[in-house]
Amino acid sequence: MIIYRKEVLCFVLIAGVALILDQWIKRLILGGLRYESEVISIVYALNKGVAFSMLSFLGESLKWIQCVLVFLLTYVFLASQDLLSRYYIAFALLVGAGVANLSDRFVYGGVVDYIYWHYGFEFAIFNFADICINLGIALLLLLILCSKKKVANV
Repeated sequence: MIIYRKEVLCFVLIAGVALILDQWIKRLILGGLRYESEVISIVYALNKGVAFSMLSFLGESLKWIQCVLVFLLTYVFLASQDLLSRYYIAFALLVGAGVANLSDRFVYGGVVDYIYWHYGFEFAIFNFADICINLGIALLLLLILCSKKKVANV
């Protein structure tokens, strides 16, 4: 059994940075930071659901469901040396951001969102953790597609 210490360390550091940056920005927002422009604005919104406020009808149950999902994602990732060796950056972004948004649910009763895109169309208000989640998923898909392309070329 090979232990990937470098990957685990990088995983913890990246997840920690995503979590800390997200929470720091949210403190600024909760402290009153606002910005208005024609394209993007910084506003405060408390989202009691998930993306686009979906599943808000689950109320308090949603945070416990998300706890289980974040725990399972972290466990499966760290238990699988194959996943750990290949996708640690993508999973770190997902876990760090997931924990950041989950902590909001326990502390504030919902996720603190603040980035509001309104140029050309109005988009859902989101936050830094949501950006990290999307980057993690995009990176994961890119790495999977690239690894399948390498196998196909062999």
